[in-house]
Amino acid sequence: MHRRRTALSVSAAALLVAAPLLTACGSTPHPGAAAVVGKDRISVSQLQAQVKDVRDAQRGSPQAEQLVAASPRLGQDTLVRLIQYRIVDKAAEDNGVGVTRREVQRQRAALEKANGGAEAVRARFLSLGVAPGQIDQAIKMDYTRAKLDQRLGAARTNQVLMATSKSIGVDVNPRYGSWDARRGTAQAASEPWLRAATAPPEQQM
Repeated sequence: MHRRRTALSVSAAALLVAAPLLTACGSTPHPGAAAVVGKDRISVSQLQAQVKDVRDAQRGSPQAEQLVAASPRLGQDTLVRLIQYRIVDKAAEDNGVGVTRREVQRQRAALEKANGGAEAVRARFLSLGVAPGQIDQAIKMDYTRAKLDQRLGAARTNQVLMATSKSIGVDVNPRYGSWDARRGTAQAASEPWLRAATAPPEQQM
């Protein structure tokens, strides 16, 4: 039985705020695609729609000015997050790990109970660049990672995620830069999915 977690984990908070490693050079062009992850195409229109959802929610917040100012690279950050979701999903599939919609709902309910209610959780995710309609996807990613850690151990999961990123291939539109399969972030000191094997399993928001 998997232990229920009632707060945003270290990996969720780090991943959601991680700056992307997007350099000036790109790779093979894919017209209309922001990125291609294996055979999965993330279109520019899909990316723009997700960014718009976040910006609309931010501008409707009492802290609109601060939220918008704190996310100047929202498009890049959102694309990296979408890429990472797909890599985590593929690694989970390859290792016999799955997360059901019911599990996501339970995780969200526990998160809200532990952190001041649904509105507080929505506000926290919004500050991390995640719109209300995108929260379940973020929770699913984090819980999937937690299950991988439980099955493989954190150190082995780190290796699996890097290997998965390399094996399926990530091709980013030159408009957004290029992908680093090892780090996934421009900040080498805070590699979001390379969690230390001794890292605590959870952390309060």
